[in-house]
Amino acid sequence: MKVTQLSEVEPGSGPRDVAIGMFDGVHLGHREVIRGADTVLSFDPHPLAVLHPEATPKLIAPFPVKRDLIAGLGVEELVVIPFDRDFSQQSAESFVSEVLIERLGARSVSVGENFRFGQGARGTAEFLSSHDEFETRVVPLVEVAGETVSSSHIRGLIAAGDVKQAAEFLGGPFLFEGEVVTGDRRGRELGMPTANLVPDDAYVCPGHGVYAAWGNVNPSPAHAAEPRASGHPTAVNVGVRPTFDTGRGLLVEAHLIGFDGDLYGQRLRIAFLERMRGEKRFDSVDALVDRMQRDLVQARDIAGASPWSGLLLRFPAR
Repeated sequence: MKVTQLSEVEPGSGPRDVAIGMFDGVHLGHREVIRGADTVLSFDPHPLAVLHPEATPKLIAPFPVKRDLIAGLGVEELVVIPFDRDFSQQSAESFVSEVLIERLGARSVSVGENFRFGQGARGTAEFLSSHDEFETRVVPLVEVAGETVSSSHIRGLIAAGDVKQAAEFLGGPFLFEGEVVTGDRRGRELGMPTANLVPDDAYVCPGHGVYAAWGNVNPSPAHAAEPRASGHPTAVNVGVRPTFDTGRGLLVEAHLIGFDGDLYGQRLRIAFLERMRGEKRFDSVDALVDRMQRDLVQARDIAGASPWSGLLLRFPAR
């Protein structure tokens, strides 16, 4: 998939079938909007980060993860609009004429029913439908088990530690990514070395607890679609390690089962599958090690039986 900024797109280089949206998390509703499109038009940063920073939500996916998930849907081109104050002043009519028609040569445009655009968010799906230069496809909100799929609801599930339910709305495991940093090496001393990631406060992080997951080192787009591809069953602790007085803040510690190598400075992508238990303080190091050993067995079993392998990027039944 080609990734480019809007300014780099040659005017009139269409025709294109365009899906428009922020697509944070690329959940099942987003995937229905994207279905059939060869081009995805998105924004970076999140518009609220420019217009109302105090109201900016914690994002589900950093750009590399969003890019890889979109690529896995068979999209040919991801066009990114750098969202800034100047762009926010563009009228809805100007967006349609200058961006969709003149620049992208849109043949069809797909949006969610609650999509808004242009200065003051005056542009609506109905406004797009009033233009006969392209066909407009307005996608209704998607529901799973009677609940509306939305990024805000998914963020709440992840923050509460319910990554298993979040995956039902995402259409695949929640993907967390970061650079492996040097820790206190206590895991290595206990015989279970961990890769340590410091959560970025701009993104949602699973609630404190111990999770089963798949871990991929230096991930590629294939790993967004298939965590088992060159991945390892992984046990993950999210929290502050209450058994030890470390004085450190929130940390994501991942033990990649069967991995042998140096991970410092490398990118690690974790596909969270299920919360196994809460984080707790143990009375002794021996008790902690015993529980960690049992966690590894359980994590390996859960990862091996995960229903998401090979299914992560399929569209929901319609």
